[in-house]
Amino acid sequence: MGLTANSTGKNAVDSGLNIVKTSPKDKIIALAGNPNVGKSTVFNELTGMNQHTGNWPGKTVTSAQGTHTYNGTDYILVDLPGTYSLMAHSAEEEVARDFICFGGTDAVIVVCDATCLERNLNLVLQTIEITQKVIVCVNLMDEAKKKDIVINIKQLSKNLGVPVVGTSARSNKGLDELIRTVEKSLENDHSHSVEIKYIEPIEKAISIVKNIIEQKISTDLSTRWIALKLIDFDETIIQALNEHTNYDLLHDEDIYKGLEEAKKILDENQITSEYIKDKIVSCIILAAEAICCDCVCQKDADCNSRDRKIDRILTSKWTGIPIMLILLCTIFWITITGANYPSQLLSDGLFWVQDRLTEFFNWLGTPNWVHGVLVLGVYRVLAWVVSVMLPPMAIFFPLFTLLEDFGYLPRVAFNLDSYFKKACACGKQALTMAMGFGCNAAGIVGCRIIDSPRERLIATITNNFVPCNVRFPTLIAIITMFFVGVVASPFQSLVSTVILTGVIVLGVILTFSVSRLLSKTILKGVPSSFTLELPPYRKPQIGKVIVRSLLDRTLFVLGRAVVVAAPVGLVIWVMANITVGDLSILKHCSNFLDPFANLLGLDGVILLAFILGFPANEIVVPIIIMSYMSTGTLLELDSLSQLKELFVSNGWTWLTAVCTMLFCLIHWPCSTTCLTIKKETQSLKWTAISFAVPTIVGMIVCFIVATGARLFGLV
Repeated sequence: MGLTANSTGKNAVDSGLNIVKTSPKDKIIALAGNPNVGKSTVFNELTGMNQHTGNWPGKTVTSAQGTHTYNGTDYILVDLPGTYSLMAHSAEEEVARDFICFGGTDAVIVVCDATCLERNLNLVLQTIEITQKVIVCVNLMDEAKKKDIVINIKQLSKNLGVPVVGTSARSNKGLDELIRTVEKSLENDHSHSVEIKYIEPIEKAISIVKNIIEQKISTDLSTRWIALKLIDFDETIIQALNEHTNYDLLHDEDIYKGLEEAKKILDENQITSEYIKDKIVSCIILAAEAICCDCVCQKDADCNSRDRKIDRILTSKWTGIPIMLILLCTIFWITITGANYPSQLLSDGLFWVQDRLTEFFNWLGTPNWVHGVLVLGVYRVLAWVVSVMLPPMAIFFPLFTLLEDFGYLPRVAFNLDSYFKKACACGKQALTMAMGFGCNAAGIVGCRIIDSPRERLIATITNNFVPCNVRFPTLIAIITMFFVGVVASPFQSLVSTVILTGVIVLGVILTFSVSRLLSKTILKGVPSSFTLELPPYRKPQIGKVIVRSLLDRTLFVLGRAVVVAAPVGLVIWVMANITVGDLSILKHCSNFLDPFANLLGLDGVILLAFILGFPANEIVVPIIIMSYMSTGTLLELDSLSQLKELFVSNGWTWLTAVCTMLFCLIHWPCSTTCLTIKKETQSLKWTAISFAVPTIVGMIVCFIVATGARLFGLV
């Protein structure tokens, strides 16, 4: 007697997300597709604000769920990770495959790129093998039209045997028809969908195993597909199938004998276990080609010439890196120049509120220490954090997202791939490194795109070598005071940007060096290969980019920083205002650190400021000022010339400035980043290593520079 598997039972829910239906009429729709096909745009347009995100159980892979209501039925859309296939070469592919198989879906929408449909059909055909409840969404029809690509939607639907809808999601065209088609599809039988024909030996092997499986188990999944996975011996899916069917497939005597017979047929035809997957993929590719031959017509064979011409420049061995540096320099210049005015306005407004709070506390007649703790301590630090962090992030993140939307960031990964490969790391690390310029915490979250756990850890540990934008004010202030003062005023901003870019390049060089060191020591391994598809260049949607970057990135990161900065305001005020003997606790601590700090080219005040700035890097300079001036609250001087006079009077030289910049560039990650590392790695050990590595490297670099300068009599 066979066993029955229920796709909506406990195993189905455990393999995906805990999706709760509010009504029996609700339908669960999976949204699958290759990267860069506009899948997330389809998802966002259909669900609007009725969505939320999280992680897949046990995976650092982002999930998104949303609801679209149509004709009184709620369609719960689950945005699966972008994948090129369902053969589970990565965590993303495994998540997508398992949810389609066991997630209790009522249907699957597979989003394809109309400009390269044949390549996208690989995923469509693999999905149809698993379930016949498939709707194909051919997106980017507007771009296909621009490239003179004509797609016969009706013929494509006939060839595939499943519904096909053409859409242009960015302009909301065709999405109403898509959801109508989903509704009709759920009512109809798709028993005539296309079946991939494999070469004769594989077909014989499938037939043998399939017949045995049909006698042993009853399941809603395709027994032909289960037989193929058993023959292919995909361990991850076999384990998932065992849990889903509550049946140990490989330990069944009849199935085992069937697999042995199938293996014998394959061996006789020189199809070994190492090559069977290649044969399967080849057959899928040939099937996709046959399906497209009579429904896709490209009038202009040279339609991609514009993109290729641009790529010859942006990805060239000679011009790719220089253009990347110029773009980086431009973004920094816009961020530096553009942030000054709004930062000052925000600071004035927040400190005006501080004055009103002071008046309010005086009116209440509260003790001075209460006012000191709450207003001069907690509120003042929060005001510093917001006024310093918000303007640069509000400028940098949209600029970064515009490059992403334009299609340039994958070109950055392409340009740096060979360098990361030499460091035994993954080329995708270039993307996470770029995200770190905005915020290292965001860069750590971005490491999810790296499939290899080893390479993901390398990217996580080294992300801090790229300075986030809240370290820029400190770097820019020191550069301006000690290295740009002799330059004419109109060019100071430009020279600051060039020097800052040089400092950033040093951080990138350290990223390569430390990545290679880690890959040869505690994280040994061979660099993995990955498929990097260069998407077509697209006109960025400026309005959506600004909203998305402000809500998803800027305010998210700022919120985290504010939460961790509030307690440090209290600590700093207490340390600055409680005295032991004739000195404050702050002064005692800086004196204690002074001998060690001198070895690094710093002093005790600077080192203590970095330690107390652990929750929020932007308060480092105000703490230094407060310590030098022996005041009990955070201060900022009115001009950089006054600040330089204060620093020089307290023993600063050019060497102090250089070592402070280097330590600012390389030192430990902030508390927000550390919390993110703990959340992403689920390990205190790797969080500690991620903290220790940049700290040790920063101290070694500063020690070498300071010792070298002193030995050669440069100070």
